Amino acid sequence: MTGGVVAELTVYEAIRLRRDVRAEFTGARIDEAALWRILDAAHRAPSVGNSQPWDFVVVRDPRRLRAFAEHVADQRRAFHESLPPERAEVFDPIKIEGIAESGTGIVVTHDDARGGPHVLGRATVPETGVYSTVLAIQNLWLAATAEGVGVGWVSFYDPEFLTGLVGLPAGIRPVAWLCVGPVREFQTVPDLERFGWRRGRPLDAAVHQESYGAR
Repeated sequence: MTGGVVAELTVYEAIRLRRDVRAEFTGARIDEAALWRILDAAHRAPSVGNSQPWDFVVVRDPRRLRAFAEHVADQRRAFHESLPPERAEVFDPIKIEGIAESGTGIVVTHDDARGGPHVLGRATVPETGVYSTVLAIQNLWLAATAEGVGVGWVSFYDPEFLTGLVGLPAGIRPVAWLCVGPVREFQTVPDLERFGWRRGRPLDAAVHQESYGAR
């Protein structure tokens, strides 16, 4: 799989195929047309009060990619040191980033002031603003999967460091660094399951009827 459009994927197939990609990037850079199609899909996400509180910072400068990769490596080491020995051993082989290998980072940001002081639908649940930005990430991820493009969500970082790295102004906060690039393949089993970190729950364990805990 080299980044061409995956033939006639349904949305259900894209959801099943989607993976948090780390080690499968080919090293090729995503082409501009595919990148803009993916960003367009992200920008079409639903948002509370049509506020569209997201922005997308595309990062391709090798020096900036390298600086972020080094920062993430430091954070990974700190997390490793915090683990009990048996969990540290399981964590050792798990790759948690593909920053340099993907060749493209997309920093998805959130502006809580977007839409003004009276955002329709956010008055009683202010978190719906951030939920909207996360929906944009989900759109991006599924569109990328349909293009044969991998996405890896990196969360081992200090938000202040990333804010400075990409020059975010006051009031704009980073929600995600996404590694984006063509992949050799999508794994059939998520990495955290393959390496024994944590298994997923079956659907019937997550569905409740009428009240929580009722099956």
